[in-house]
Amino acid sequence: MLNAYFITGIGTDVGKTIVSAILAEALGAHYWKPIQAGFSEGTDTEKVATLVSHKACKFYAELYKLQLPASPHIAAREEKKTIEVVKLLQAFEEIKVKTRDRDLLIEGAGGLLVPLGDQLLVADFIKLLRIKVILVSRNYLGSINHSLLTAAFCRSNDIPVAGWIFTDTYMDYEEEIVKWSGYPKITNVPLLPNIDAVTIAEVAKQKKNAILQALHG
Repeated sequence: MLNAYFITGIGTDVGKTIVSAILAEALGAHYWKPIQAGFSEGTDTEKVATLVSHKACKFYAELYKLQLPASPHIAAREEKKTIEVVKLLQAFEEIKVKTRDRDLLIEGAGGLLVPLGDQLLVADFIKLLRIKVILVSRNYLGSINHSLLTAAFCRSNDIPVAGWIFTDTYMDYEEEIVKWSGYPKITNVPLLPNIDAVTIAEVAKQKKNAILQALHG
């Protein structure tokens, strides 16, 4: 495995899954979403698998697949289950062996402070994995505040950040978030009129050099 990255966002519905598909396509990376909460319209793993054309990509099954579209700790509680960090870490170690010479993308649920259990947040899980995060920020009214709060939490809690990927279009302040946060911009993804495998492949091709430069130097 070359590198592993945890894809997190400044909130829910900011474009983590689309960004994951673009990164997987551009890097030929493997993908894993450990916890899926809500899947009435399909899982994020299924969605990414349909959007990625790169033949080298593999898609690992969720460790926890929960029906309720809610915070994972609530969804697990509804099914009388407990999300166990030991099992998450064991699964990560097993996937690392399988991944070998490929990058691994791990997509989180919601943002950093989403609870996975009574005493476990997404941020805690990331720190135990000891990997860098890629922060996804969707441009909308209020996203500067949400982005800088996320960045401040990462910095104060020693969570290593690879950089920002911005999605959607709202005014022009991405470089200001970069400056104020101190974290670099990897790339941005404009609002896509169509979300399908052809579009993802086109965007990945356009952004590939920037992604490789940011993540592999």
